[in-house]
Amino acid sequence: MIQRPGKIRATRFSRHQAFTLVELLVVIAIIAILASLLLPALEKAKIKTRALQCINGHRQLAIAWRMYAEENDDFLIYSSTGQDSAYVVGSVPVNTADPSEPDNFAWSGAHMDFTAANRANWDPSFDMMQRPLWPYVKNISLYKCPGDFSKVTTSNVTHDRILSMSMNLFVGGFAPTRGKGRLGNDGNWPYAAPFQIFSKMGGIHNPSDIFVFLDMREDRVNWSNFMIDTTGYGDPPGDRVFNTDMPGIYHNNSSGFSFADGHSEIHRWKDPETLAPIVHDPNYSAPFTTKDTGGNDVTWLQLHSTVPK
Repeated sequence: MIQRPGKIRATRFSRHQAFTLVELLVVIAIIAILASLLLPALEKAKIKTRALQCINGHRQLAIAWRMYAEENDDFLIYSSTGQDSAYVVGSVPVNTADPSEPDNFAWSGAHMDFTAANRANWDPSFDMMQRPLWPYVKNISLYKCPGDFSKVTTSNVTHDRILSMSMNLFVGGFAPTRGKGRLGNDGNWPYAAPFQIFSKMGGIHNPSDIFVFLDMREDRVNWSNFMIDTTGYGDPPGDRVFNTDMPGIYHNNSSGFSFADGHSEIHRWKDPETLAPIVHDPNYSAPFTTKDTGGNDVTWLQLHSTVPK
């Protein structure tokens, strides 16, 4: 009896193409080895991508910041609401419709924490969309570093927190008290008194050295400003401190920065104290003080925040 060719081919295919159990285990092992080699590279690629996104966000914010000054007689937007701000957690910032209220001309009035009651944490319409920088940057994602995954839950709904970008306090300063003029101030912090609070774009003589925005740690961001303790500025090497405010470490122990000339960059930190792990605790808001331990991170921030008067 002559067999049909189709059946012969089917029989040969099944006999010669089937995998043994040992062969399958070898293939699985090879795949596992390749995955273990590729995953670190993929993670590095993700970190690099987030860093590039962060730099792009910083650049757009810096351009917006400069455009605001150019359209407002060279005056800089305030880095923060005033020290005597009547802001109340959970309610609209004071006198938002009143152009004579200096607080309205701060780049942000968000006093960040992890509570659902504070709408500034999660609702962009509460504060950020009312701010004078919003017409220049109407993309809420740019106000948060892509490496910051912090969230807050309200009414069983989880929201991304909207802000990790902070503005250098010495560039613009605290908004003044109503009736006390137009210039920002240092909030009466004693260590800040000998240093310049830049109020006009033209007053920044070294704009490529003075930063405007940085991405800040999610467990440290609070009043939307970053104020470095200037104690020891310009002195020989010695103790330097962070006082509550600390920079982000989202990009492989680095932070994104934008500068007054409009450029942006990633700066890598060196001190173990700067690289302390982020505390993922929604109730964490205690003051934080730590020393510069030799890598000169605090010194770098001092020199890129302000200059002596």
